[in-house]
Amino acid sequence: MPFTPYHFGPSACVALALRKYIDIPVFVLVNVVIDLEPGIVLLLDLDYRAHGYCHTLLFGTVIGLAWALVAYLARNPLKRLMGLFGLPYQTSLGKMVLSGLLGIWFHILIDSFCWRDIRPFWPSDVNPLYGLATRNTVRLLCAVTFIPAIALYINTVIAQRRERDNATS
Repeated sequence: MPFTPYHFGPSACVALALRKYIDIPVFVLVNVVIDLEPGIVLLLDLDYRAHGYCHTLLFGTVIGLAWALVAYLARNPLKRLMGLFGLPYQTSLGKMVLSGLLGIWFHILIDSFCWRDIRPFWPSDVNPLYGLATRNTVRLLCAVTFIPAIALYINTVIAQRRERDNATS
C-alpha cells in the first residue's frame, strides 16, 4: 500500500507480541522503507509500476537485509527512541536481520492481496493472493489491528515499569 500507516497496526501487533525475537523498530520501520518505491513513483509521476521490484520477495529480501544493517549502525539512536516510548530495547545483528526480512515479507504479503501490479514471486508474473480479499477488507483489518497493538503496547510499558520498580526496591 502506498499508504504505509495501514501497515503499522499489523506490524506493531506482530512486533510487540514477539518482541523477544523481533526488533520492533526494524520490523515496523522497514514498512516505511519499502513504500518509498510507490511514493516516489506517484510523486514523480514515473512511467513505472507503483509496486515494482521492491515489492517482490527477491528484491524485498535485499532491502530487508540492507535496512537491518543500516538499523544496526543506528542501534543507539533506536534505543533512545524506544526509551522515549517506554519500551525496553535489547537487540543483536541477528535479531535485526530476522526483523528486517520478516517485516518486509509481511508488508509484501499484505500488499499482495490488494494490488494487481505486485509480483511477489518475480520473475514470475503470478500473484496468487491478489483478489482473495478486497482492498477495503484488508484496510479494515489493518486498521482494526491498531486496537490490539495499543493494548500490547500498554501492557509492555506497564510490565517494564513494574520490572524497573521491583529492581529498585
